[in-house]
Amino acid sequence: MPSVFETSPTATPITFVTKSSWDQVAETLPPAHRQFARASAFAAKPGSYLALPAPDGAIAQVLFGLEDEGARSRDLFRPGALPGLLPPGTYRFANAPHDARLAALAFALGCYRFARYRKADRPEVRLVPPDGVDPAEIERIADAAMLARDLINTPSNDMGPSELAAAAQALAAEFGASFACTIGEDLKTNFPLIHAVGMASSRAPRLIDIGWGDPDHPKVTLVGKGVCFDTGGLDLKPSSGMLIMKKDMGGAANVLALARMVMDAKLKVRLRVLIPAVENAVAGNAFRPLDIFTSRKGITVEIGNTDAEGRLVLADALALADEEKPDLLIDLGTLTGAARVALGPDLPPFYTNDETLAVDVARCAAKENDPLWRMPLWPPYDSWLDSKTATITNAPSGGFAGSITCALFLQRFVEHAKSWLHVDIYGWTPSAKPARPEGGECQAARAIYALLSERYA
Repeated sequence: MPSVFETSPTATPITFVTKSSWDQVAETLPPAHRQFARASAFAAKPGSYLALPAPDGAIAQVLFGLEDEGARSRDLFRPGALPGLLPPGTYRFANAPHDARLAALAFALGCYRFARYRKADRPEVRLVPPDGVDPAEIERIADAAMLARDLINTPSNDMGPSELAAAAQALAAEFGASFACTIGEDLKTNFPLIHAVGMASSRAPRLIDIGWGDPDHPKVTLVGKGVCFDTGGLDLKPSSGMLIMKKDMGGAANVLALARMVMDAKLKVRLRVLIPAVENAVAGNAFRPLDIFTSRKGITVEIGNTDAEGRLVLADALALADEEKPDLLIDLGTLTGAARVALGPDLPPFYTNDETLAVDVARCAAKENDPLWRMPLWPPYDSWLDSKTATITNAPSGGFAGSITCALFLQRFVEHAKSWLHVDIYGWTPSAKPARPEGGECQAARAIYALLSERYA
């Protein structure tokens, strides 16, 4: 993406104001500007915008409203609305927003437009980097987030397993990483659950495998759910539930975004990225309820519901990752409606038994305005996975604690990793917010990148 940052001595100032600070700020304005603001009924409400004119008709200054410092809820990404409001030009922050770094990131993210299928001009605005903010780091994060958005927003006819693999291969080539893909009989033999979920589609399932970094560095493995479209299989979703299922590869998209950040920053890790890429389709050879498959790990899995397919493909990929005994194993997936019922679309739950990791993830999520909320790997619910005919079922009956039981299912396939983190993301913004347009979204990747940067810089 073109750089959003530019150094300019003539940049137009943006002054951030709140309801409580507005009167004081107004007194510092030239009388004509103060009168113009009052005549325009500007009251410094959060998100309000006013361009103050210069005598020659140009913009002399921009006023932009934020929440008060002590407000119960503050959107630290609110400055991300500015690119959609400002006319072309270069701007600078005249005073500090609540968080200058996050405001600069929000400004960059607010420039995103998905323009693959129709014209959508990117805002012609630039920002002078605020003091103390590293523009290269901001652009690294923003570019990765936009990659995730582009991948998720691309409809499934143009983003099937092969296209997702091509995107992963292009990313690997950009950073000199290795790339491999397991497909066909090799997939069926070595990754039976991935093959089972994807075998009904005319677009062949596969396991994408990227490797990067010094083998002597700590091993960090990322696993992302890459279900490029989810019909629900024979347990067919209703049309309303299928409408945005192009986003069901959101875990893969966010893992690739995270990998981009890690490789671009040259973090001191031995990185591995595993993406089971499938389409859960309906055909005569589709896997069925009560079918039983032997997973890569040797655990037999009874299919309680074909619409609980994400955990199946992740299970085989996690088993492979776990064999290497990584220092840190992380999986991301758009997995359960139960997580959305419990926490909504903006707050993904995460699971880990590593107390230090849990504290660090929560802290980094708050710092990065990339919210996550810890949920328990509750041992008493583990028995709910029991099957009468196999080791476990992929979909316990009863419907309770769906996100927790999904996490417990995945935990069965992680035995040797020193530390494991599972995140049940949504990967989608249902209605536009500043810096977050409606559509595919980068979730959890920024928080996890902050964690990895702290540990492996």
